[in-house]
Amino acid sequence: MSATLTDVALYLRRLGHDQSPAPTLATLRTLQARHTAAIPFETLSILLRLPVPLDPPSIERKLLHDGRGGYCYELNRLFLALLHTLGFDARAIAARVLMGEAEDAVPARTHLLVLATVDGERHIVDVGFGGMVPTAPLRLDTEAVQSTPHEPYRITRHGDQYTLQAQVAGQWRRLYAFDLQPQAEIDQVVGNWYVSAHPDSPFMGQLRVARTGPGWRRTLGSGGVALHRIGLASERWPLADADAVIAELQQGFGIRVPAHPGLHAAIEAWLGSGASSST
Repeated sequence: MSATLTDVALYLRRLGHDQSPAPTLATLRTLQARHTAAIPFETLSILLRLPVPLDPPSIERKLLHDGRGGYCYELNRLFLALLHTLGFDARAIAARVLMGEAEDAVPARTHLLVLATVDGERHIVDVGFGGMVPTAPLRLDTEAVQSTPHEPYRITRHGDQYTLQAQVAGQWRRLYAFDLQPQAEIDQVVGNWYVSAHPDSPFMGQLRVARTGPGWRRTLGSGGVALHRIGLASERWPLADADAVIAELQQGFGIRVPAHPGLHAAIEAWLGSGASSST
């Protein structure tokens, strides 16, 4: 995918760079933090039951030109392409999402993330995990608690299996489990199809949106909006109807909402279903 990025300069400007930065750990930290702030996580296409194409031109057009966000297969694929363009040693891996699952559950590998090696040290990099997305690269080969611009994280290991956890309100919460098996293009196509189109996908019929900023996370789910600030009580408020949701998408998350004839009806159906929570 790296060879097909057509507007690297625009992508870098969205992330606060006027020219290509060196492939260092400091660069990686800056890019990841800025990416989660500049390009939101959102599942509007899935809510509208639209295809989610993974070809590079489609992702680049949607995220960089159309004012939209995306989810892991879009966000992390585009980010991986940028990392390759900048000279990083990085590749895609997959994870089983554990957040909200029973302790003994074995969900499918439906989350795409990035393994990047910088100066001989391996890091997990992720810009596509919704409301709990890490906002800094996380060292893989340690179980120590790692700070980020937001919550602390840690990675535990059992054999060749790793589990990412975040500390939320003083408690460690499992996010996802992964190994280091390389992900071929077909693996990503199959995972993307399951998440975006399979009737058992947790995203079907749901609208989930998230964005970060300095010291805060903003999420949309459960029929309303939540604003989480570090060290402060979370704020939540409801959204009464489709017009309120669209206004929040535009003003609160900076999304250019697509002009789709079924948008209002899809949002109203989501609100009426009880709207499950965003990640």
